[in-house]
Parts: sequence; structure tokens; C-alpha cells
Amino acid sequence: MTLYRLALIALMVGVFGTAAEAQDNQDVLTLERIFKDNEFELNEFGPARWLEDGSGYTTLEASGEFPMAKDIIKYNPKSGKRSILVNASQLIPKNAKNPLLISDYHWSADGKKLLVFTNTKRVWRYETRGDYWVLNIASGELSQLGKFAKPSTMMFAKFSPKGKKVGYVVKNNIFVEDLKSSKLIQLTHDGSSKIINGTFDWVYEEELDSRDGFRWSPDGKRIAYWQSDTEGTGVFYLINNIDSLYSVPIPYPYPKAGTTNSAVKVGVVSATGGKTKWFDIPGDPRNNYIARMDFIPKSNEVMIQQLNRLQNRNSVWIGNVKSMKVKEILTEKDDAFLDIHDNIKWLDKEKYFTWTSERDGWRHLYKVSRNGKEIKPITRGEFDVVEIDAIDDKGGYVYYIASPKNFTQRYLYRSRIDGKGAAERISPKTIEGQFSYQMSPDAKWAITTFQNVVTPNRISVVSIPGHKEMTVLEDNSNIKTKFDALAINPKEFFKIDIGDIVFDGWMIKPNGFNPSKKYPLIFFIYGEPWNSTVQDNWARRGIWHQYLAQQGYIVISVDNRGTNVPRGRDWRKSIYRQVGILAAHDQAKAAREILKRFPFIDAERVGMWGWSGGGQMTMNCMFRYPEIYKTGIAVSFVSDQRLYDTIYQERYMGLPDDNKEGYYDGSPINHASKLEGNLMIIHGTGDDNVHYQSFEMLVNELIEHNKLFSMMSYPMRTHSLSEGENTLLHLHRVMDEFWKNNLLPGGK
Repeated sequence: MTLYRLALIALMVGVFGTAAEAQDNQDVLTLERIFKDNEFELNEFGPARWLEDGSGYTTLEASGEFPMAKDIIKYNPKSGKRSILVNASQLIPKNAKNPLLISDYHWSADGKKLLVFTNTKRVWRYETRGDYWVLNIASGELSQLGKFAKPSTMMFAKFSPKGKKVGYVVKNNIFVEDLKSSKLIQLTHDGSSKIINGTFDWVYEEELDSRDGFRWSPDGKRIAYWQSDTEGTGVFYLINNIDSLYSVPIPYPYPKAGTTNSAVKVGVVSATGGKTKWFDIPGDPRNNYIARMDFIPKSNEVMIQQLNRLQNRNSVWIGNVKSMKVKEILTEKDDAFLDIHDNIKWLDKEKYFTWTSERDGWRHLYKVSRNGKEIKPITRGEFDVVEIDAIDDKGGYVYYIASPKNFTQRYLYRSRIDGKGAAERISPKTIEGQFSYQMSPDAKWAITTFQNVVTPNRISVVSIPGHKEMTVLEDNSNIKTKFDALAINPKEFFKIDIGDIVFDGWMIKPNGFNPSKKYPLIFFIYGEPWNSTVQDNWARRGIWHQYLAQQGYIVISVDNRGTNVPRGRDWRKSIYRQVGILAAHDQAKAAREILKRFPFIDAERVGMWGWSGGGQMTMNCMFRYPEIYKTGIAVSFVSDQRLYDTIYQERYMGLPDDNKEGYYDGSPINHASKLEGNLMIIHGTGDDNVHYQSFEMLVNELIEHNKLFSMMSYPMRTHSLSEGENTLLHLHRVMDEFWKNNLLPGGK
């Protein structure tokens, strides 16, 4: 920041005053406290997982004997008694001095063997490549799997049902290894850079949450798996300019909206080797998605969910792995789009299964017969089931998250599987905020996390259904103490009526707030179907927004129609074919109402910022409504919706050729000529999700129209801009300076 600018800000602060004025005996936020010292970073517990018999949960804890190594600890949920299941010393390979560093672990069905994932490497978003070892609990023998493979190249290893073999993927081929004899069988041989067996391409992982791509049959005799043929899919190149003398292109297949997808199919192969047989599922494999596939328990059948390319029809097939015949048993349709839900559980000796649907206008759970002809509601009412936490078929209840009366909060409810009776709230009725649960297999216990806007995550073990707290695992009291000491005003929730609908919003006022003064306003926006910003939780960016308030800004966020809020099907689907259009309209109307309602907001000092979809929405609002939004920051954004991937963009916008007007109107690049205010754009050049291409194309358009703007690029940082030392601190320093230079803080 120039000395002139510093002097100007000092002068303006002297005239207007600021919420960051010195406070006697009060704590003031700094960017260093937040992003360098990480003073407000949550303490977590675990990750924890329940044992299948419900006798306890396990977690990894630091070994007292070996630096960096972890023991696997078991806790009794009732007594809290702690015991060591696997000591780090048991995980020392022969001729080695130190134990394996556990990244993940899994038990065999009988609990006699432990599979350890270690030495991992990142593939796109997740650490999914690494090495695998098996520990025999009784004998103490520790053996490495896949010795033929290069280090850190194995993926998704899992025990066969009887625990005698392990299947895994190496270089896009599937292998099975016998644990007793070490005999290795290669099941597929055509894996390559184009043919992917047992895992998926980028877009399936990102948008359908599909990464592990093979399944053992219940009898352990067969493996069913996905195969993706990426031939014909466009290849995108990231360019690494910082790690070598010459630039290094990093290619990966990435289908952009309207272009060619991978051809995906499901095959079945014997676990002893042989030829793969393929299910002949109707439809072009490049214009349909095999979104889910799994074996039906105690059977030789798989259930397959097939989404059409527009993702408004989900065809459910039952495939017999012996005859390879398929039969369609259920078809879910929607005029807009459908989401995939992982809530299937087989009931009544596999005669019925659970199914999530919005067929009555609300998201509910249903009980469906194996042939699909009988469909009965389990949950019912004018509310959305947000998430299924447990389906206790023995106890006769389904446990789920819902919030019928307040869309910003989340509570645990249960309903009878037979559909009788009313929904019963399990979360305490005297506590407001958001609860989440990790329930034991028998639904008698849960690890629960509670949070709200002033309470960082409190993690404890509770009994179900009484919700008696047995053990506090982490209360983040140190963060709570620091937060309470800050000179801040907590978020205030409010509702704003734009005429045809009422929105939820929150506001943070500067400390030392004086309602007789006028303050600058920064809107925080997301606005797309994937997420929501107005929630009664300990938000990830909450401390950053408190920092902005301390500088003298009012910060507000409003959820427009189409955001991921439990307000029913019509709310969520209203955005169909008008992403970027409806949100900008809603936000502008909300902004006008807010400016009328709150006289302490300075209408000449209104800004907006957002990340990813929120970056796109920031520019759509600025370009379309320059009379409202004077300043904005867009981070990691899509400038042209045709540049984003097929599955996400087509789900909400349809195909580009069938919705040319929507794609054009919803893309901020096509409105860049209307820029009047102060715009800062920020992107990582290594963003595999929203490509840096989106940034450069917008820059080119702004230059063509002779528009002045500010920009910052972060070399080889991904969509989160979190890699590298000081990146997040630097990013927020850049944004902080931009706000202060262009949206002067403080009340006047």
C-alpha cells in the first residue's frame, strides 16, 4: 500500500471513525492471528469410526514411543474406557526402525486382520494412492501387499468378505492378492491412460463423489467394477512454471459443458481371473452416467443407478452377475434435475430397500419393494430430510437431520420405518444451532458435534435416543475463550421480504456500532445450488468476516433461491437453466430492501465478495447492477459457464446448445463491458476444478472493453488457494488492502 493511500485512509478514519479503533482491554483480530498463527482453527477429534458390533469406536492417537506414529485406540461409549487395539510398535516392517504412518485403516469382517494405508500421494483432491500392509492381529505378522508395484501407486484396497484376499487397483488395473500364499491375480489387463478400471476420471470424482470403482460380491467369488474410456474426452492442461527450468504441462481428461464424456460401463469378473462380462444397460454410455453400483446383500445381483445426461431421470436396474441380464425396477424423474443420495439400505431379508425422493415436493425417505412396485413413505411432512444418519432396521427407526421450523439450523429426528406416527426430535429442544451425528451401527450411541455462530464445535458421545452426554471429546474451549474476548458483535439473523418470497440473512455490525452513522457494507455470496451461506454454524470464514467488521464494515449474507437450503423442491429447482441470472436478480432485490430497511448502511459504499460460484455471482451482480454494487472481489470463479464440467453445469443449466440464452446470460464474461466499479479478481494457476483459463478469458474481455481492474494470480495453487507457505495470509492481506483502498471503512 502506498504512503499516499495510508495517509488517505488515516485521514478518513479520523473523519469517519472506525470499528477497529483502539479498545481498552479488548482483543483485536489481526490477519496474522487468523491465517498465520491459526489461533481460531478448530481442534478436531479423530477421525473416529464405530466398530461393527457397536462395542466402541476407534481413533488414531499419537504414540508415546514413536514420534509421528499413531496407535489405534478403542473407546467404550458408555464408560469412556480407553484401550489400545493396535500399538504403533506392531506396525514396524521387518528391518525397519520406525512404524508405518497410518493414513487410513480397515478391519476384515471378522476383525482378525487390519489393512493399513500409508505413504500416500494426492490424486486431484484426495490422497488416494499409496502403499498397503496387512497386520494379522493374532500372529502379529505384518506383510506388504503389491510388492510388484512402485511405491505409492496402489488404490482402494479392500478385504474380500471372508478376509482371505485383498483386491486393489494399480495403474488402472484391478488385482487380487491371496493373503496366505501371496499369489497375485491380475483381473484386468487393458488399463492405460485412456482405459480406467476400478476407479474414475476427474469429473466422476468431483461431481458424483465416485472414486473407489470396484465391489466384492457377498460370496467373494466375483468383483464388479466400473470401466471408463476417456478416448474422445477433451484433455485440459495445467502448466507448472515454478518447479523446473522449463514449463511442465499436466494433462487430464476434463469434459467441459456440452462436450464428449467418458464412456462408462460396469463389468463382472471372477476373483480367480478370466474374461470380464459386461452389463448391457440401454443408452449411450457417453450420454448417461453410471452414478452408483453395489451388490445387494446375500445375492448375486447388483443395483445400478443410471442417470441420463440431463440428470433429470434416474433409472434403477437390477443386474444378475451370473446371467448378466438387467431389469429396470424404478425410474425417478424430475422436470429440472435430480441428486444422487447414498441412503440405500436393504430391509426385511432384502425384500425392500430405502430410497430418497422429492416426489411429493419435499425430500423424504421411502421404503420400496425389490421389484419397485410398492413405494411407501417412511418420513413425511412439509420439511426436508437433510441427511440420513442411521437406518436401524432392528429397532424400527430411521434417524435423520432436519429443521422444519428454521432453515438455518439442524437437529436429529427419528421416524418409524413402518411410516406410522409423527417425527420425534432427538436433539435437545433447549439448544439452538446445528447438530451432526456419527451413529453406531446399532443406533444406541452417537458421536455428535454441536455448533452455532458463537459456539465452536463441541464434540461428545451421547446415548440414543435419550441424548445423554457421556463423554466430551473436544469442546474447543480455548477457541471459545479467545472468541468471547474479541471486540466484536455476533452475527444477527434476519429475514428480508423481496415481495414474492422471504429470504434468510445474517449481519455482523462493527464493534462500537453507532446506528446514527452510516457504514460501508460488504455482501458475502455463494448463490449456486451446491451450498448455502446463511447457516447458524461456526462458519469457516466467520472469523475473516469478524475481522472485516472490526475494520469498520457491516458484513451481510443472504441466501437466494436455488441455494442448498432445506426449503423444499421448488426452492432448490427454481434456479434450473438460470444459474447466475436468478441469483443476481434475487440478490439485487434483497440489497435494495436492505438499504431501505437499515438506514445505517451507506448506499454509496456497497461491496460484494465470493469464492468459486460466489465469485461468479459477485461479478454477475456487479456487472448487472452497478448502481448497487460499487466494489467486489471474485475468487476462483467461473467466468463462462461453458468452461465448467459437464456433470455440474449441465445438471443445473441443461445442454449449452439447448439453453444458449441461459449460458450466455448467466456468464459474467458476457457482461464485462458493463463494469463501472472497482473489481479485484483472484485465481490459482493450478486450479484443476475451475481452470485458470476462466480467469484469463475474463481478463482478455475486460481489456478489450478498456476496463480497469485489479488482479492477483497464485502460481500452481488449486481451487482452495491453500497450498504453500503464507498463501492464505497473503491472499487475505491482498483482499484487506483492496477493501480499504476502494471501500473506505468506518461510520460517518
